[in-house]
Amino acid sequence: MQNDQNRSAHARSASIDPRYASPPMGDTGPTSALRRALPRILGGVLLAVIVASALALFADVRSLGAALESFSWWLLVPVLGLTLVNYVLRWVKWHVYLRVVGVPRISLADSVLAFLSAFSMALTPGKVGEIIKAIHVHRLTNSPVSRVAAVIAAERITDGLAMTGLAAVGFLQFSQGRPVMAAAAVLGIGAILLFRHPSTLHTITQRLATVPVAGPLIGAVLHHIEGFLDASNALYAPKLVVGSVALGMVSWFCECVALYLILIGLGIEASWTLLLVSTFVLSVSSVLGALSMLPGGLGVAEASVAGLLLLLIDDPTFARADAAAATLLIRFATLWFGVLLGVVALPTLQRRGRPATMLAR
Repeated sequence: MQNDQNRSAHARSASIDPRYASPPMGDTGPTSALRRALPRILGGVLLAVIVASALALFADVRSLGAALESFSWWLLVPVLGLTLVNYVLRWVKWHVYLRVVGVPRISLADSVLAFLSAFSMALTPGKVGEIIKAIHVHRLTNSPVSRVAAVIAAERITDGLAMTGLAAVGFLQFSQGRPVMAAAAVLGIGAILLFRHPSTLHTITQRLATVPVAGPLIGAVLHHIEGFLDASNALYAPKLVVGSVALGMVSWFCECVALYLILIGLGIEASWTLLLVSTFVLSVSSVLGALSMLPGGLGVAEASVAGLLLLLIDDPTFARADAAAATLLIRFATLWFGVLLGVVALPTLQRRGRPATMLAR
């Protein structure tokens, strides 16, 4: 019965646009995607070990151990709770976006698992592995991967603008990182304007398709690019963008508060200034890590967090070991905790999924 429904759904998709018609294929599901991404993920883990070792050397291993030992570990519960709130709010945006681009309704459980599954790919360069979310949604609904990929791009752009907005609050007091954050804001707004009015991009891709060398390759994926651009047009309606960025500022602020709690747990006195520093540091370091295109922003994000904390926290007792400890703890809460959730969600969704069809849709 279920297989009949799947075939029926695939037929309906093909009748809407014959370009998306294709017989089912075998090894294109999320498990296969995970196997292909495994070398990159292992490379990210190796890089993480190197970064952690560098932090330990920077802080002195014994001093770092003492700082971690002095941490109020019960605070890890609200810290991870705030991270979960961030994930919930970001999932709300993801689920709304799926409706905006016309993806057929899927269960809340499948939507949550598809969203979380992308965290397992956080260690791929530039988080390109997040495309696994689009593969999952395609397997569940036969929606074109290109349309769901537009949702992933919109998530990244609005999240970037949200983090830039949070950092801008700190610019009233701090000057570090202004050029980079301004450039990130310009890139984000420029992308929104292009995707909101995609006629220029359509013209460019169609002309490139006629170029002798690149033309055949572009022509082969031209309808996928057009599907991506058509979906993007709906995702960047002004009210939706404003709402998405506002929601993103609330969700990412939760992780800023998590850093604030970690610093308190390391013995720094609670204050509004410390909350401002925490918000500024996490926002700037997150954007820098994303712009680096390194797996999980590893190295760049850690160096930014530790360096900015040492620079901005006005407390003579706050030493390198404290900065390194805070960095390791917040990165566990905001990166590795998510990776663990993704690793759990991926096989769970795979068991709930349907037979894989061609990835190109």
